[in-house]
Amino acid sequence: MFVPCGTAARRDFKGFTLLMPSVSVGNVGQLVIDLVISTLDMPKVGYFYTDCLVPMVGNNPYATAEENSTELSINAEVYSLPSKKLVVLQIRSPFIKNKYRSFCQTVLSWVKSSKCARVILLSSSHAYQRDDQQLHGTPLRYLLSPTIQKTVGDQMQKLNWKEMEKVAAYPEINNAEKVLHIPGGGITKLLFTERILLSMSFSFVLKKKNWVEHQPAYSHFKKTTNCSKEIPMAVLLKFCSEGDNIPDALALVNYLNEWLQLIKNESSSTTTTASHWKIPSSWRLLFGSGLPPALF
Repeated sequence: MFVPCGTAARRDFKGFTLLMPSVSVGNVGQLVIDLVISTLDMPKVGYFYTDCLVPMVGNNPYATAEENSTELSINAEVYSLPSKKLVVLQIRSPFIKNKYRSFCQTVLSWVKSSKCARVILLSSSHAYQRDDQQLHGTPLRYLLSPTIQKTVGDQMQKLNWKEMEKVAAYPEINNAEKVLHIPGGGITKLLFTERILLSMSFSFVLKKKNWVEHQPAYSHFKKTTNCSKEIPMAVLLKFCSEGDNIPDALALVNYLNEWLQLIKNESSSTTTTASHWKIPSSWRLLFGSGLPPALF
């Protein structure tokens, strides 16, 4: 659950866009969140208390001076920027086994109670597991829930973005049946489909039983479940491989910026360059400290 920092911190994020990462291949989504928080200088407004993540504690990853370098950070923290109607959940540790679904349900419940307008999930997927159609063009993809499709679908077309392709469920056996496959994507598929399936599965039961919308069971279902129409969600992801994933993070954050315009590009180029993003101080040790001179 969300725990605000101090008495002044808000619990209600009505109309805000929630950005959050999936702990996925190359940690690309988490690196993008780092860039957004650091560049926009977003203040911490609370943390996410959960038993689904491996416990951790560390120094302030966005320290700008010695005075704030000793501030502590934990495995899941929340940052907000009211001027841009933006709230960010940063996840810094992996999931505990068999806790994925519990975490997704907790997040969806928080999103609903805090009245966020939409969720944008930043993720990645194994480049080596692409099928033939996914090898063509850009390595960046998006997914939209039915509700958000109505409002931003045309914008995605104007941006010339490519939607994540579905692949054959049983390649070379039955190529007609297509499924969403995001290898290395962590909770991406679960979080994206969880909200849709909750709505679809009950609707299927209603059809079978010839129930109608005004009946009590249907009304109760609408009030107590996280239906997809109540929580619009988009997924932005990049195909990549493990290694130095800073270039992947910069590509994905630029992809996000094309849509949300978090920072303005003053040059004539349509693409925001790496120099526009503020690299967090913690990235200096992204691959550990340097080699000791005594080795040479």
